[in-house]
Amino acid sequence: MEMSKILVVDDDVAINELIKVNLELNGYTVFQAYDGTTGFAVAKQELPDLVVLDVMMPEVDGYTVAQRIRQNDSTKDTPILMLTALSQLDDKVKGFDIGVDDYLVKPFEMEELKVRVRALLKRSNKIPKSMATKELLVYNEVTLLPESYSVKINDNIAKLTPIEFEIFYILFQNHGNMVSSKKLLKDIWGYDPDDDIETIRVHIRHLRSKINKISDGKNYIETIYGGGYKLNI
Repeated sequence: MEMSKILVVDDDVAINELIKVNLELNGYTVFQAYDGTTGFAVAKQELPDLVVLDVMMPEVDGYTVAQRIRQNDSTKDTPILMLTALSQLDDKVKGFDIGVDDYLVKPFEMEELKVRVRALLKRSNKIPKSMATKELLVYNEVTLLPESYSVKINDNIAKLTPIEFEIFYILFQNHGNMVSSKKLLKDIWGYDPDDDIETIRVHIRHLRSKINKISDGKNYIETIYGGGYKLNI
């Protein structure tokens, strides 16, 4: 069976090599790049199954590389795991809005990196339920548009990232009922570590801000404290 190909882009040679060695020990084929320009070039040439991408690099940073990957037809669907020493909410929102799939803050345990790599590869090998259908999904005033990753409320439309759309789709399918944060992590990312609930919070906060702009004042996404989230339609 052909092993998954992973591209590691990090200007820190020691970290780059450490990740490479550990991933190769797990049977992956690993390509390396030490700057953003080379990283994007290798991504286009090798078409990896996953990119592990550092943020803080000279000249071309990780955010720019992630944007280029998402804008290129041959790499636009490649999962991206972003590595960064930044842990502020706004930094995570910026990465997720570009289309980064997951976020790991340095310093990190190598076992945690491997768990996230496995989860992203597993997720990318299956078609999300929200993408398996091409027809419009409608309930009351809310319409989901899978082909464009958009939500329409009355006559207003909000464009979402693929992950935001998957979250909204799951809430939509369970509207009126609470969906736990752990279920969202399990269904979308394939894992549910207790310390990663912040990932869901960041996505929900960003998703809610987009929905609120087209909702005419109605609060569609309700937080059930200590539990999860509910879509009210």
